[in-house]
Amino acid sequence: MAAPRSRSGRSTPLRDSSSEKLDGAGSWDALEWTKIEPVSRSISHMNLEFLLEAEQVIVEGYGVVLVNTDEAGTLLVTNYRLLFLSEGTRNIITLGTIPLMTIEKFTKLVIRTQSAPRQSDKSPSRRLLQIIGKDMRIIVFGFRPRTKQRRAIFDALLRCTKPARIWDLYALVSGPSKFSNTNPQVRLLNEYFRLLGKGFSHASMSMIEDGSFTLSNDLWRISSVNSSYTICQSYPFALIVPKGIPDDEVLQASTFRARCRLPVVTWCHPETGAVLARSSQPLVGIMMNMRSNTDEKLVAALCTQLGGAGEKRRKLYIADARPRKNALANGAMGGGSESSSNYFQSEIVFFGIDNIHAMRDSFARLRDYLDTHGATSSDGMSSFLRHGGWTWGGGNLSSMSASVSTLGDSGWLIHIQSILAGSAWIAARVALESASVLVHCSDGWDRTTQLVSLANLLLDPYYRTFTGFQALIEKDWLAFGHPFSDRVGMPTVSGGGNIPYELSRQSSAGGFPSSPMRQSSGSHTSQNPGSSHAQNSNNYSPIFLQWIDCVSQLMRMYPFAFEFSSAFLVDLLDCMLSCRFGNFLCNSEKERQQCGIAEASGCLWVYLSDLRAAEGSSHVHYNLFYDSLKHNGPILPPAAALAPTLWPQFHFRWSCPMEAQVVEVEEECRKMAFKFSELQKAKEAAENKAKEMTIAMESVSAELRKEKNVSSSAMSLAKRSSKESEAIKRAIQSLGCKVHFSRSGDCTVDIENSLIGTPQKVSYSPKRESESITQSDDKSDLSVSITVVADDVAPSNPIGRMCETLCPLRTRDGGCKWPDAGCAQLGSQFVGLKANFDAFDRLNIYDKYFQPK
Repeated sequence: MAAPRSRSGRSTPLRDSSSEKLDGAGSWDALEWTKIEPVSRSISHMNLEFLLEAEQVIVEGYGVVLVNTDEAGTLLVTNYRLLFLSEGTRNIITLGTIPLMTIEKFTKLVIRTQSAPRQSDKSPSRRLLQIIGKDMRIIVFGFRPRTKQRRAIFDALLRCTKPARIWDLYALVSGPSKFSNTNPQVRLLNEYFRLLGKGFSHASMSMIEDGSFTLSNDLWRISSVNSSYTICQSYPFALIVPKGIPDDEVLQASTFRARCRLPVVTWCHPETGAVLARSSQPLVGIMMNMRSNTDEKLVAALCTQLGGAGEKRRKLYIADARPRKNALANGAMGGGSESSSNYFQSEIVFFGIDNIHAMRDSFARLRDYLDTHGATSSDGMSSFLRHGGWTWGGGNLSSMSASVSTLGDSGWLIHIQSILAGSAWIAARVALESASVLVHCSDGWDRTTQLVSLANLLLDPYYRTFTGFQALIEKDWLAFGHPFSDRVGMPTVSGGGNIPYELSRQSSAGGFPSSPMRQSSGSHTSQNPGSSHAQNSNNYSPIFLQWIDCVSQLMRMYPFAFEFSSAFLVDLLDCMLSCRFGNFLCNSEKERQQCGIAEASGCLWVYLSDLRAAEGSSHVHYNLFYDSLKHNGPILPPAAALAPTLWPQFHFRWSCPMEAQVVEVEEECRKMAFKFSELQKAKEAAENKAKEMTIAMESVSAELRKEKNVSSSAMSLAKRSSKESEAIKRAIQSLGCKVHFSRSGDCTVDIENSLIGTPQKVSYSPKRESESITQSDDKSDLSVSITVVADDVAPSNPIGRMCETLCPLRTRDGGCKWPDAGCAQLGSQFVGLKANFDAFDRLNIYDKYFQPK
């Protein structure tokens, strides 16, 4: 049995009638949040470290309950976001915290629950505030009755989500801070230079001011014809056009296209010369017979000659993103599509992609589906899943099938597949046939941008890196005038009057219905039906979000081709939707230049880059599996691979937070990579320490060897000195002298002679530089003179000097009669002599030298 439908068109899950938990008041009473007492102290007077720079608290609400998860806490409205803090820990509850500009709609609701007849007057009604976000979440806050807190929060949201001036936006209140960057016009020119093969040139503001940026190659040139935005206000100041088309013809051709968005080159193949071009629809009229010679000439110039193929010209495909019937219907308003007979060697192809209104409704139905069947439903029923076990209304298979059918009815995945298929077809024509492709829709800034930028991503591996992805978005989305303010529901710059910075809002007429609260057991009423946020205008549509979804599908198909991860795409979307930075403000490059957005606000690219720099390659924005060599050329997915699925990291993060982590393999790989990185760092540190220790050990070993050599040399000198001292001692003793050495280093020589009555003492101190000691006795015929000099002035042969001084038989000229004199054969190792100590000991000095005459 199919699930019954509610009045809103959404399927209502079947319930087990035997379960008391889902009967009666439902799970609204799971938490008695009406009895919660508010905190006594004011949050705004506390030191809130989690507030951003220039973020200020405006209104506070206490004892508020987040119905999705039955959590109680404090609700704050700041000039940047709606902030929900837990009651006990004061931690930020992520589900209940949403930037103000991410809010699509907010509505006051009253739920009256059924009760016994006698207690009907005592049953208080539930005071609720429903918040619908552009990021797929629907949240509901419950307030205590008779506190007027809901009114205060509601009024603050009305004021803060509709600023009267553009300068009241948080992005401009906070200023550039540390996230300032170069001018986006400079970055656009650098990308143009790369496309033309002039990457060695670097753009600058002076180059823009003096108009010297008009470089060219053999086929294409950069034109300054729109430098003052006089030709097309939604195009960039610089355009790439065929080199053979002068500026005056470019000006004439612009009048034949809707909003003057003439055909210009957005990407060119560096080898084959094939190009991707973009424009808006031609103004052929209801009879489809209007023509423009200059437009046809400009389009024909895109079909340059094939290299090495003589005079053969390449084929041109004109890709119309619209369904054929829609293109014909636009003829009634002056638009339409080209005729292949009017454009040389061309073929017209229709992709059948629906308009912004169909995408808006599809997105709303998808969001409603996820909220209905998610784990954190906003309807107060706790979404069945939170009470576990009996999902799908007691396991009813028909209910499960009905919910899956509801997903199909949303049409979101069908739209994603259409965009993917169209982009893959365009990329294949350029890569396989070397053909040029001109892409357009009605105005050339929604479906055209989606197709062209996605085809660029498939063709050029540079765009699959961080820097290239930034250049791609800035070129095809920002510079070529995708109306972000209208599509995302941000403030728009008014073009009238002398105050170009005032804001205007689109009328809320024609808005799509919001996701209504599902009734539990009572009834609900919506107060202030006109309080819906102005983003419900007829121009609101999640076009950029849809394109990012397509990129995530390609990343799933080619996990090695992209340097960035899904987490990077989610953070990029959050920054865009929140208006925290100024990159996506306004509708065109001209408006951003007039308002000075780049100078007055921070840059999200710098912010995201700083996040990555803080953790390096282990940051969650990096794709662990990226291999630049594996996909260094175009990637052309076959048709069978283009079956999309829901993007878990974005679609499920609020409704099914546990299921949003389905990429657990990637997370585990990231953890393993982080551990490996830490181990690698530890290994490198250990190796460096080991090298340092090895060097230190080698140094110590060298010092030890040096000390050992010094010690060995000292011991050798000591041994030789000991031998010399012993020899000198023996020599002096042989002369009848006794030598005594004291600890102070003084030397005492006792001279003994049998003819002398008393011994004579001669003292010697080595501290003197030189000293001469002479002893004489009148009663003796012996006169002995001992001279002691310092080592540094001693003669080269001290033993010979002593011999010459003491020997009485020496000649007058100082000659020695050795060996006739019969004296001892003295020697010293110090002077290199050899001594016969045995003969010296047997010598009788008194017999030989001192016999009486």
